[in-house]
Formats: sequence, C-alpha cells, structure tokens
Amino acid sequence: MTIQVDVVRVFTDDRGEHGNPLGIVLDDDVDAADRQRIAAELGYSETIFVRPPGPGGTRAQARIFTPAKELPFAGHPTVGLSWWLRDRGTPIDTLEVPAGPVAVRYDGDLTWVGARADWAPPFVLDQRLAPEDVDRCSSGDFADAAEWYVWAWTGETAGTVRARMFAPAFGIPEDEATGAAAVRLTAHLGRDLDITQGRGSRIRTAWLSDGRVEVGGRVERCESRSFAR
Repeated sequence: MTIQVDVVRVFTDDRGEHGNPLGIVLDDDVDAADRQRIAAELGYSETIFVRPPGPGGTRAQARIFTPAKELPFAGHPTVGLSWWLRDRGTPIDTLEVPAGPVAVRYDGDLTWVGARADWAPPFVLDQRLAPEDVDRCSSGDFADAAEWYVWAWTGETAGTVRARMFAPAFGIPEDEATGAAAVRLTAHLGRDLDITQGRGSRIRTAWLSDGRVEVGGRVERCESRSFAR
C-alpha cells in the first residue's frame, strides 16, 4: 500500500524560488502511530498531517512532525498547508493544531497565519553585527543546538533582516525558512519584519496590537511523492 505525499515550497521569494519544502499527508491515509516514522523517512524539516474541512467548512485540523519530534505549532507548515487547502478548493479561516486555533487569511498570493509567540519553541535569538556575520555561520558551529536563530539587520529602519536557523538536535542541521522563529523574533522586537532566511527564502511578519504575530509568504507546488506504508 502507498500513500500520496503532496509537496510544496513555503516562503519562496518573489520569483517563486527557494522556500522550505513541506510534506502534506491526509491524516485518514495513515495510522496515528506511524506519523513520526513517516516524517523521519520523508526527511523534510516538517511534515504535516491534515484533516481537511468537511463540505462547506472553514476549519481544518493538523499535526506537525519534524524528523525527530512532534511540534505543537510551526510557521512554514501552517502557511504551506493553508495555501494548499485553498489551492485544492477548500480555503479555511482556522487551522486547529495542538497549540491552539491558528487564524488564517489570504491576501492575493500571500498566505498568512496568526499565532501567539509562546506557541513557538524557545529559540536562541543570536543577533550578529552584520549580515556577513550571519552568512559566515555553518551548521558545524551549532552541532548540539536545538533551536538557534542567527540574525542581523540589513535595514533596521525598514525592518529587513538576514537570518539562518540551526536545529541539529531535532534532526535539522539547517532550516531553510522558519516561520516560528520569525514569530519569536517579531515578538521580541515588537515590530513588523521582512526576513530573508537560508539561501533566499522570504518571510513576512506583522506585529498585532493584541500581542499576536502574523507570519506570511508565498508558496509554490512541487511534484508529489508516493510513500510505502
């Protein structure tokens, strides 16, 4: 028996390049006990298992797994899944994940999700003096790190940031685009941000008056995969 794994790239740049791959699996196609194994074998930084909304519904449910553990919330999986649901003709306004209900909105080709900063892992927010200092980092510098987010201003007045994220302890030597870390940094700074992470992925955030953070970006569909159960 095989299952279909749809794949998208989340937080692409304005040309549709870069972005963080995400595996999407229908929850009814797998046993709950197999989710972690499937996520590890697929090897994406996160795989999301979804129960889409019923006819006429606007709420979906999902669980998120790295190759090593389940996460109560993550940014690139919730943005990517919300885009995928709209692309298949079932847009939503709420995505239920273990951390809580995630508000979803669509604005042209951008997909946005709203979350509380304390839903995100406790990233180390490691500010460097210049973008070049961020670029000089390597995964070997953070061999035992769980969630280490290295960042520097590229334009403080404009709110533009260069960032990279390392999490070898979770089976992710370097993450291409990390929405939850962008949520944490936005809450820490208390302002909207435009973040370039990894090879060139682009993450936008908005600091809301109630203390929540929206994180958004573009998504591109990739070729689907088949996976043996």
